[in-house]
Amino acid sequence: MTDNITITGLVATVPRNITTNEGLTISSFRLASAQRRFDRTAERWIDVDTNWYTITAFRQLGMNCAGSIDKGDRVLVTGRLRIREWDNGERTGTTIDIEADAIGHDLSWGTSKFSRTISTSRASATNPASTGDGEAPTESWANAAAVGDEGGAPEDLGVTEPLADSPLTEAASVPF
Repeated sequence: MTDNITITGLVATVPRNITTNEGLTISSFRLASAQRRFDRTAERWIDVDTNWYTITAFRQLGMNCAGSIDKGDRVLVTGRLRIREWDNGERTGTTIDIEADAIGHDLSWGTSKFSRTISTSRASATNPASTGDGEAPTESWANAAAVGDEGGAPEDLGVTEPLADSPLTEAASVPF
C-alpha cells in the first residue's frame, strides 16, 4: 500500500542534482515543515515543531526541479511517503522520505512564473517528423494539440489575445 502525502514547507538545503550513468536525472533536497500556533501571552505566532523530510524527484520532474527550486523557497510537495528506521551501531533514528510526484512554489508567500518544458523524447513521440534538435513543431503537431493533446500555441487553441482586464496579460493567453 502506498501512502500519498501533500506538504508545504521551506527548502532547507541546496538541491542536489545528479545524472546517473544510465541518464536518469535525480534531484533531492531537505524540506522543513514547521507547525505554528498563536501564543496568546506573547500575542504572536510561534513555531512549535518542525518536521524534516528528504524530497527526491526523478526524470523530468528532477530536471525541472533543478532549474526551479532554490534553498529558501517555499514549496508544496505531493508524493509517496516512506518512513525508514535506521541504526548505525552508535545511534538510531527515523528518516522520512517523499518520492515527489509534483513540486511547486507556494504562492501564499510570493509569485512564480511558469515556463513549460518539453523533453526531446516526448516531442519526438508526439511529432514523428521532429528531429529532437529543438526545431519548431510542424503544423500536424500543433493541430494535434488543438484537439486535446498537450502543447501547442495559444492561437491553436482558439486563444488569440490576452484578457483586457487581467494584470497577467501575457500569462493569461498561455494554455496549461
